[in-house]
Amino acid sequence: MRINTEVENSSSARDLSHAETLKKFGLFFQKMGELDLAVSVYSRVLDLGADSPELRYNFGAARLKQIRPTEALEHFKAAARREPSAHGIHLGMANSHQLLGDITAAEACLKQELLVNPEAADAADVILVVVDSTEYVGDEDRIVAKKALKSRKPVILLTNKADLAGSLPTDEFKRLGIKDIIPTSAEHAQGIIETLDRLTELLPARTEQDHSAIRVSLIGRPNVGKSNLFNTLAGKQQALVANIAGTTRDINRIKVKYKGEYIELLDTAGVRRQGKQEVGIEKFSVLRTLQAIEESDICFLLMDVNELNTQLDQRLAGIINEAGKGLVVVVSKWDSVIEKDAYTRDALAPRISRTFDFVPWAPLIFTSSVTGQNVSKLFDLILDIYTRRTQELKTRKLNDLLQKTVAAHPPAGLKNTFPKLRYMVQTDTSPPWFVIYGSNLKFLHWSYKRHLERVMREAFDFAGTAIKFSFRDEKQIKANREKAERAAAAAEAPQDGEYEL
Repeated sequence: MRINTEVENSSSARDLSHAETLKKFGLFFQKMGELDLAVSVYSRVLDLGADSPELRYNFGAARLKQIRPTEALEHFKAAARREPSAHGIHLGMANSHQLLGDITAAEACLKQELLVNPEAADAADVILVVVDSTEYVGDEDRIVAKKALKSRKPVILLTNKADLAGSLPTDEFKRLGIKDIIPTSAEHAQGIIETLDRLTELLPARTEQDHSAIRVSLIGRPNVGKSNLFNTLAGKQQALVANIAGTTRDINRIKVKYKGEYIELLDTAGVRRQGKQEVGIEKFSVLRTLQAIEESDICFLLMDVNELNTQLDQRLAGIINEAGKGLVVVVSKWDSVIEKDAYTRDALAPRISRTFDFVPWAPLIFTSSVTGQNVSKLFDLILDIYTRRTQELKTRKLNDLLQKTVAAHPPAGLKNTFPKLRYMVQTDTSPPWFVIYGSNLKFLHWSYKRHLERVMREAFDFAGTAIKFSFRDEKQIKANREKAERAAAAAEAPQDGEYEL
């Protein structure tokens, strides 16, 4: 989708009004995951002179997701200058500093966020308080520790820079009142595995009493049976059903309960290939479908059994995979196949699987909303896939697997320079996200990354869901930190025409 942000020369009032409209578009694109469009729109808003803390925060958040920490930091700082007590700004700055490798600055920003946003502790399950082990406890450290303990949440004290010669003994920091203390070194990964293992122990497990709904969207081309399946799953006529392509224009929603879990079903409008899209409302329907994918945990990609192997189906599967969602390929209208026998499905299944060979982990199921065939199995698939998406793996298990994998099949290098994979941690769920740290990772071939994913899927059951990997080169992190330090030093140095007192 393209948007024209050009406007004619006009009055200041008209420019500002236009800018407010553009800001809404930018935020919409950002929520949809269209970060390039959002950034373009935000830049235009700034050109129109409509600067604001909210705009800068959103701009910084978009740049952070694009892994552009330097640009993100500039916008977060601009937001902080205008509204220093706003929630989330200092957290964004902390994340930017962390990506740049400046752990000290990240710690300072996290402390500032806790000071200006004491409610942040209330929303957390576990609180990490980080101090510099080379410096004695200060007033700011005491304030942060007091606020953390007051929340009555589990608190862990991380004494960073413990690898340095001038670091103080652990007993020096017991006066903060935090009993759980782990010496760490962000630069040399000291104490990281211990911290992650401790977090895994302290974080609460998901229970049946957690009634946050699992969101499942029905995606596909027009008239493939999405609304019929939606109504069958819902158990009542919630959506308008017709044999006319394009009947569903908006997202229909209904929440059901299955085996103690709440499941929210989203029925979307059909997506045509671009050349067949109508102007206006149908293009908006495409955007709403993309929005449904973004907010869903799992997507059912429906295909009419009478019209298989279309490029659009492949594209939709690719969008769902890139978004990190769960995916089930659902072949609908199985009842309409005439003269089928016991072998018909076995003949079709490999053909369909080859079409989606880039997502071999996606289950394939044949259904009929008319006869109800395999419809009830979809609910069990939802629960199984969601369980896999939300599983948290022990750091030690991950690193044992990584070391065994590297030992059995070392990554190839280039010109006697070989990638070294040192350790792996899980940083997120839904989708499961794994970060691998090492050196010379720019030489790591894409085929080896695929090999790592296959090994992970064989060792841990991730059927039905995408999994994501990030690779952090320790040398690059160090270089980014040094670059940031040089930039900060240059900014503090007196310029021409300035005098130091």
